[in-house]
Amino acid sequence: KLSFETYADSDNSLVIGPEGFERLCNDGNLQLEGAMPMILAWQLNSKEMAKISHDEWQIGMANLQITSLSALTIALNDLNDLLILGMPPLTPAASTKKKGAGMPAKDPYNRVRYWAYAGDIHKSFSELYGFCFKLAKPEGSRNIDMETATALWSVLLVPRYPLIAEAIVFINENRTYKGVNKDLWNMMLEFSRTVSPNLDNYEADGAWPTLLDDFVAWKK
Repeated sequence: KLSFETYADSDNSLVIGPEGFERLCNDGNLQLEGAMPMILAWQLNSKEMAKISHDEWQIGMANLQITSLSALTIALNDLNDLLILGMPPLTPAASTKKKGAGMPAKDPYNRVRYWAYAGDIHKSFSELYGFCFKLAKPEGSRNIDMETATALWSVLLVPRYPLIAEAIVFINENRTYKGVNKDLWNMMLEFSRTVSPNLDNYEADGAWPTLLDDFVAWKK
């Protein structure tokens, strides 16, 4: 059975801190270097990076009807496949029938939310992407630092948009870019979705941020 107490801080039983969060990810085979920790935070509507409050846990797990670690792993893998890797959505028949059996099997968790995401993947990914900026942004600040932004872009955007890997190389080579505000964060997603990998449809006189103009000039 999956229990909050197993991972809660020893000095605060109402919070899973970074250490417990890492242990939860390791126990569930959720790669810490990938997008799954962010997807977990999104599903629980966490307010802080690598932290889960007791209320966030209770509400999030109840919504998904998750009671075991294996069910949590399946739920997060489903969303990673759908939104990060761009794999085709599960079909209801495939998800509810046991292999080789005519009897429907019970879903490992409540997939109602999954089907809603699958109905509009574009919008659902935008939600996850927007949530990640809010989660990573320090309280009282308007920006996230560039190191955090590139780490997030590498797990959120690079799997489906390899061009962004080159943009990250460019950013790391040019240490002049220090932070990312919400506008640049959103424009990076727009750039990923609309500009072709060979950049032939990039309009330099469009309303793109300077960083992207500089990257395109560097690549060309």
